[in-house]
Amino acid sequence: MSDRIEWTRHPDGVVQLQLARADKMNALDPAMFDALIEAGEALRSDAAVRAVVISGRGKAFCAGLDMASFERMQQGAGAGDGAGVLGGGAAGADLAKRTHGISNAAQHVAMVWRDVPVPVIAAVHGVAFGGGLQVALGADIRIVAPDTKLSVMEIKWGLVPDMAGMVLMRELARSDVVRELTFTGRIFTGEEALEIGFATRLSAEPLAEALQMAHEIAAKSPDAIRAGKRLLNAAMSQGAAELLMAESVEQKALIGSANQAEAVKANIERRAPRFDPPV
Repeated sequence: MSDRIEWTRHPDGVVQLQLARADKMNALDPAMFDALIEAGEALRSDAAVRAVVISGRGKAFCAGLDMASFERMQQGAGAGDGAGVLGGGAAGADLAKRTHGISNAAQHVAMVWRDVPVPVIAAVHGVAFGGGLQVALGADIRIVAPDTKLSVMEIKWGLVPDMAGMVLMRELARSDVVRELTFTGRIFTGEEALEIGFATRLSAEPLAEALQMAHEIAAKSPDAIRAGKRLLNAAMSQGAAELLMAESVEQKALIGSANQAEAVKANIERRAPRFDPPV
């Protein structure tokens, strides 16, 4: 893996990812784009992982696109299709080309966390601007320090959110709020992020709380956790009839399975469960 992300694997299946470009406030350069996609893709097929925590080293979660990329924009690199603006790598291709399912590569940097089959928790502190905010929004849960500064900052640079921000923001906040933040690019705090729905909860120690939550999740049946995430993902696009059927299909597969039986037995015997890897 790239030196842009530091991995820590805990014995219970919790995986901690830390953006490791602290001297640049973890700004997104081509190597960081690629590292995020590589990490997400690796976790998609990892049967041992039970929960994921994403955070940033140093003073910030992620300050957004790095200045060198904006300088290339100013010089006109890649005019017309976005190619070359980021200097190659995951986000340096034709933006209209769908390279990862319904997404282009830059969008996949945020959307890939929805594809990871277990809960992804973002621990957000310092700043989360532009693309950095969109990466956090791609997580299932966001634990945010109250004094964090956040912004849908693309308008400052004459751009629009294009790392899946439009899809992710509409799930969390009212349309008029999303519009106001997109049109103004103003900076808001973690406290306001909680009010509008961008933050799940506030914590003075977001990383510690995120890890605690991840360990709690890791102690639950991995089959049920993964089924729950599939259903929650489906809820964003499926109608009532499709989603009701999906509920029934998932539950039918869980009832009587080894891990479901172990969950019941462990509760009755008042002991910690011993789950098998997910099937």
